[in-house]
Amino acid sequence: MKRLITTILVSLLAAMSLTSCIKEEDYLVDSSARLHFSVDTVSFDTVFATMATVTQAVKVYNTYDEPMLIDAVTLLHGTSSRFRINVDGDTGFVARNVEIAGHDSIFIFVQANINPNDQTSPYIVTDSIVFSFNRKQQFLPLQAYGRNAVYHLPTHPRQVYQLYINSLGQIDTMWIPFSIIDCANWDHTRPHVIIGYAVVNSNETLHLNAGEELYFGAGACLWVYDSATIDVRGSQTAPVIFSSVRHDSYYDSLPGQWQGIWLSAGSKNNYLEWARIENAVTGIQVDTNVNSNPTLEIRNCVIQNHSMIGILGQGAYIVGDNLLVACCGQSLMDLRYGGRYRFYNSSLANYWRYDSRKTPSLVLSNYYAYTTSTIFPRPLQEADFRNCIVYGNFNGRDNSGEIMFDRIDNADFNVTFRNCLLRTTLVADGVSGNIVGRDPKFKDAYKHDFTPLKDSPAANAGEGAYITIPYDLNGNPRGNPPTIGAFEAENE
Repeated sequence: MKRLITTILVSLLAAMSLTSCIKEEDYLVDSSARLHFSVDTVSFDTVFATMATVTQAVKVYNTYDEPMLIDAVTLLHGTSSRFRINVDGDTGFVARNVEIAGHDSIFIFVQANINPNDQTSPYIVTDSIVFSFNRKQQFLPLQAYGRNAVYHLPTHPRQVYQLYINSLGQIDTMWIPFSIIDCANWDHTRPHVIIGYAVVNSNETLHLNAGEELYFGAGACLWVYDSATIDVRGSQTAPVIFSSVRHDSYYDSLPGQWQGIWLSAGSKNNYLEWARIENAVTGIQVDTNVNSNPTLEIRNCVIQNHSMIGILGQGAYIVGDNLLVACCGQSLMDLRYGGRYRFYNSSLANYWRYDSRKTPSLVLSNYYAYTTSTIFPRPLQEADFRNCIVYGNFNGRDNSGEIMFDRIDNADFNVTFRNCLLRTTLVADGVSGNIVGRDPKFKDAYKHDFTPLKDSPAANAGEGAYITIPYDLNGNPRGNPPTIGAFEAENE
C-alpha cells in the first residue's frame, strides 16, 4: 500500500512539474500579440464614497497556441488607485510572471472604493489595469461613478428590542442596532445611506423633498417611531427614492436587499407622495392606528421588487391613490389584523419571477393569532377598492386567483370592490362594474411596463366619480371614462 501511494505521489508531482515549468523559449514573444478581455471596460454604477463595491470578475484570454507570460499586472495609478485587483489569487499591487496557457484564460477580480470629496453631483473615477508583456503594455479601462453621501451608522447597538413570535410559537426578542435621525438638521442636498435601523424619534417629523434619495444597506430600515411622522413630497419628474445601496446591474432590481420602511404603532399623519420604494423585504409596514386620521396617506407611488410584501397593514388605516404595487415574493398587499383601507385607481400587478409564489397578491383578514390556539377578533371595518387592478401570474389556492379572504365569523369583514379588474373567484363579474378573470393586457408585465394596451378590458371601464387625481402615474390626463388602474391605456 505504501509503495502504491508513493507511486501516485511521484506521478502527481511529475505531472505538476510538466504543466507548471514552461521553458522561456516556448512563450509567445510576438510583439503584435494581444490579450483579449471579457469586457471592454470594467464599470461600476453609483459607488457611494467610502463604501466598497461588489466584486466584478474579468476573464483575460490567450487566444494563441503558445503560452503567454505576463511580466506584470498592476494598476496604472499604483497604490493611490481607488481600485483593487486580485489576479488569480494574488492580491498584491503587482502580480508578476503570470502564465496563461495557450487557448486558456485567467480571472481578475476588481473592486472600487471611492474617496469622499466636496461634490454633490455624481463624478467619475477612472484607472486602468496594465498588462506588461513582450516589451509592451496593454490597458483595460476601469471606471466608477462616485457619489458622496450622508451616512447613518448605528450608535445604539444593544438598546432596543422587538417582540415577535419565533418558529416555536414563543415570544422572543431581537436586538436592533439603530441610530436616531436629527430631523431638524437633515441634509437635503446629498443622498443618505442608512446602515442598521435609522429612527425618526417620538414627536419628530422627517420631511423629504422632491429628488431626495435614501439608500439602505443589508438589513437596514427606516423606522418611524411612536408619535413620529414622515412627510414625503416628491414630484413626477423627481420622486423621492428609497432603494438598496447596490446599483450594479445584477443588484439594480434584486429584491430583499434591505428591510423596508416601518411605520410603528403610534406613528401618525404619515404622508407619501411621488416616491419609489424598491428592492426591500417588505416595502412599507404600517402598524396599528391610534387616532381618527389615516396612519398613512400614500399617492402617486411605486412600490415594487420586494422579496415578501409590498404594503403590510397591521390594524392600520391607509388611504392610497394612483399606486403601482408590483412584483413581490409573497403578497403585494397583506392587510391583516383588521383596520381600515381605501385604495383608488391603483394597479396591483404581481409577476414574480424568482421562484414559485405561494401567496395571492391581495390578502385580507379580520383576526390576530397570538398563537395557533389563541385567536383575537380584529374587525376589518373597511376595505374599499375602486378603479383598481388586482392581477398576476398566480392561480391561487384551489384556483381562487389573486385575492384571499382570511376571515373568522365573529368579527366584521367589510370588503367592497367597485369598477375593478380582478383575477379571483371571490368577487362576482359585473357587480358594481367589476371585470373578473380577464387579462388586463399590460404592455410588458415582465419588464415592469404595466400600461394597458388600447384593447385592454380595463380601458375606459373605470368610474370617473372615483378620480381624485386628474392624471395617471405617467402624467397622462385621465380619460372620461378613465382606465381602471394606475395608468391610462395606450391611445395608439
